[in-house]
Amino acid sequence: MDVRSLQRPLKEQYRREPDSSRITLTASGSQTGTPMSCSVDIGRAVYQAEAHKGVGGPGGAACSGDLLLGALAACAQITCQLVATAMGIPTGHIKVTVAGDLDLQGTLGLSKDVPVGFEAIRVKFDLDGPQASLEQLRALKEKTEQYCVVMQTLLRPPSIKTEWSNS
Repeated sequence: MDVRSLQRPLKEQYRREPDSSRITLTASGSQTGTPMSCSVDIGRAVYQAEAHKGVGGPGGAACSGDLLLGALAACAQITCQLVATAMGIPTGHIKVTVAGDLDLQGTLGLSKDVPVGFEAIRVKFDLDGPQASLEQLRALKEKTEQYCVVMQTLLRPPSIKTEWSNS
């Protein structure tokens, strides 16, 4: 696959019309029959999510933390694959594993000293590229981390505004 050829017309368009590169992604959650679950609609698919069993959920579906880590794994995986392909770096396989640590005492309000949310996130890239040079692998790491949207968002969080309405 020639990634550069696929992206060339997009890059040209974005250079000519910078506003055309701006997009808005949307996701919405909807209540289900229990307060321990919801459905999440991203416009192209609907996912079921549940509270983690560590906070009383049934534990049969992904929790919000799983979805966050999954988004990072998917973004890092696809970014690495695209960068390797664009740079002509031959790979046998690329696999990304993401793990995150959190203390549920914060989520359950048991301790004000324990933060709510992930305390640490680790991203592991397992790459089989025996014909790749050390310079190619260094560039692949640098460019993958630089262009991974979810990783960059977590490293440099955007402002978040909330709005409540009573309908």
